[in-house]
Amino acid sequence: MRVHITKKSSNKKTGPIPVTTSERSSCPSDCPFKGESCYAEGYHLRMHWDKVSSGERGTDWKGLCDFVEGLPTQQLWRHNQAGDLPHSLGMINPDYMSQLVTANTGKRGYTYSHHKLSPLNVEVLKDANAKGFTVNASCETLEQVDNAIYKGLPAVLVVANDKEVPKATPKGTPIKVCPAQTQDSMSCAQCKLCSVAGRRCAVAFLTHGNKAKKANKALSNLST
Repeated sequence: MRVHITKKSSNKKTGPIPVTTSERSSCPSDCPFKGESCYAEGYHLRMHWDKVSSGERGTDWKGLCDFVEGLPTQQLWRHNQAGDLPHSLGMINPDYMSQLVTANTGKRGYTYSHHKLSPLNVEVLKDANAKGFTVNASCETLEQVDNAIYKGLPAVLVVANDKEVPKATPKGTPIKVCPAQTQDSMSCAQCKLCSVAGRRCAVAFLTHGNKAKKANKALSNLST
């Protein structure tokens, strides 16, 4: 598993925090955005992602854990601006996750995962969240959000940028649009909402980047 570490992001919306990029094989094969509708397939990030996936850039899992362990106390950092959690045939690797969660002790790491919420995966993700490494279940429908929250996981929702964002899920969970997308002066480094595992809302991300139209189409296909 190759992971590239950016010690200080230059992305305006992320803010100056550490971010990582995991190789493409970490992504689940059934992700609805896999391929041309994934925001990470935008030109510059795609080039970087390709080099991480080929082994030209990055470190191994131990290198990642060593880096995280060395971060200052309470340092906010984002795992996977592209890529997902290490897995084997869709089953998240519990040993790798345990190592990362331990390294993150005292820090504020967070990430998102499109892996299926199978019983074993849910167990691994709930353990990570309980121990301070926040893993948000990535969803595309309100029903998926409710399912993730029912299973004890924080959830995020991708929403088409040409449609109205719902206020809540069918079961009443409030939906809050990512503040970094609605406020020019806001960044992840300031907001920190996605790093709060026990929050009461699901965070909605409007499709963005030069793959937004294709992502909108992918979302539309899910609802037909």
